[in-house]
Amino acid sequence: MSWGALLQPDLVIHGSILNLTPEMVKQYHLKGLVLDVDETLVPLRVPQASAELIHWVEEIGQVASLWLVSNNLSLPRIGNIAKTLNVPYITGAAKPSRRKLRQAVTAMNLPVEQVGMVGDRLFTDVLAGNRLGMFTILVEPIIDPNAPLRSYPIRNLEVLLSQALGVSMVGKQQNFKNLDKF
Repeated sequence: MSWGALLQPDLVIHGSILNLTPEMVKQYHLKGLVLDVDETLVPLRVPQASAELIHWVEEIGQVASLWLVSNNLSLPRIGNIAKTLNVPYITGAAKPSRRKLRQAVTAMNLPVEQVGMVGDRLFTDVLAGNRLGMFTILVEPIIDPNAPLRSYPIRNLEVLLSQALGVSMVGKQQNFKNLDKF
């Protein structure tokens, strides 16, 4: 499989993870979701989930099993977020390694093809999910509006490299009928 194919998400959500709806999850026949944490669910260094995220998890949890899988090593921070969301979690995933993703999928007792990997990074989340054969969903990062303006040179480099490899910022299975809602 080419690098371009490994980095190509199946679905690109314009906006945050909160724009991923239960209807979309059902449309793609997903029964489980593995969720990245930092800047996918909460801004970097924010120790808790927002009320909007808690509500989103409650809605999505009605149609799919959920697991948090983070590269972050902070057990207290990730554990607190997971406890607030009432979702099992794994820290220190070392994505794009597949090992901890496979552990979460196995715990869900679902075929890997029915589990989506949701994250904000191409070279960690999407790459790991694609390497395992998961349905991959790229979302825009959630940034703390109170934090000083930050630049994202690594993320910008990832996007430039991936585009040079032929990756499109439109998902390869992007056929959701109500894209104007985003």
